[in-house]
Amino acid sequence: MPESGATHDMNTQTSVATPDRPANTSTTPIIEISGLVKRYKDFTAVKGIDLEVRTGEIFGILGPNGAGKTTTLEMIEGLRTPDEGTIRVAGLDAVAQNDEVRKIIGVQLQTTALFPYLSARELVELFAAFYEVPNPSERALELLKLVNLEEKAKNRIEEMSGGQQQRLSIALALVNTPKITFLDEPTTGLDPLARRNLWQTILDVRASGTTVVLTTHYMEEAEVLCDRIAVMDSGRVIACDTPEGLIRDLPQDATVSATIAAGAANTITDAVIAAIPGVTRASVNLAAVPPTITAQTSDVQSTLIGLLRFADDHSITLDELTSTRASLEDVFLYLTGRSYEQHDETPQEDENAGKKKKRRRG
Repeated sequence: MPESGATHDMNTQTSVATPDRPANTSTTPIIEISGLVKRYKDFTAVKGIDLEVRTGEIFGILGPNGAGKTTTLEMIEGLRTPDEGTIRVAGLDAVAQNDEVRKIIGVQLQTTALFPYLSARELVELFAAFYEVPNPSERALELLKLVNLEEKAKNRIEEMSGGQQQRLSIALALVNTPKITFLDEPTTGLDPLARRNLWQTILDVRASGTTVVLTTHYMEEAEVLCDRIAVMDSGRVIACDTPEGLIRDLPQDATVSATIAAGAANTITDAVIAAIPGVTRASVNLAAVPPTITAQTSDVQSTLIGLLRFADDHSITLDELTSTRASLEDVFLYLTGRSYEQHDETPQEDENAGKKKKRRRG
């Protein structure tokens, strides 16, 4: 297993065109991060990370809560000052030239408070006025159309669903026509349908010419949306590549699983399953009801045949036999040796700093 602090990066590889992920041949970095460190008293939230974000891509920072994703984003955005390291955004020093950086970025915070008595159109127009955008009314209609809210233009914020409010917050982040838009866990708390609707909005934002950097703890979301992904754990970047590249480098192609419906389950052990052709990692849970078998494999066909042959030879009946292709969750398990779990959020610097960080939209 690789060391947990090792970074895997394939900088020469370009994105593969798919219906939802157009080819992006640009390798010009728009964000360059080197040796980034952030400490909160005795706790180090970000531990010396190096990253490059390319112009025009959707770049994802994936990891469980507490991995350091939000802290990293906030340092790039200028909301927090790094203790060590450098950040360059579109050629600007993100610390020394903070005011200039803020003019060319858009930010959608993890938690956004909006004026409840303004309509969606009024709120976008207000933000456009803050940025001295020519013709705020025209810009508001343009952005509401981009996030598929033109029919809600006259609705007050309190009349909109959670998913609609999230899309509106993305529109607000785009008011100043930013070169880069930062989205911090934009789909957290949304139901599956609202989440997928927001995915399309994010793809549309990138298609409009904006580089998108987003954090998420949803594996599927990262795999669907992102051209490249940095996987973070415990304040470190442990891998960085395209979703396809991360999965391709695994020693297994898929996971085969089954339940034991009948027969002598106690004859099945991890070692027995691991000996089946193609299996790279095996886990038998006899305490489950019914008992379960899970095998990661580099050869699905050989593993299925071997598992069925073993079951037949030992008069064991298998049920719910499935095969699923390797995923980003398997990548995390391989790199860290543990399953992908959620943890507490990164501690704030202090109570007052936590209060200062909370900003009200509008």
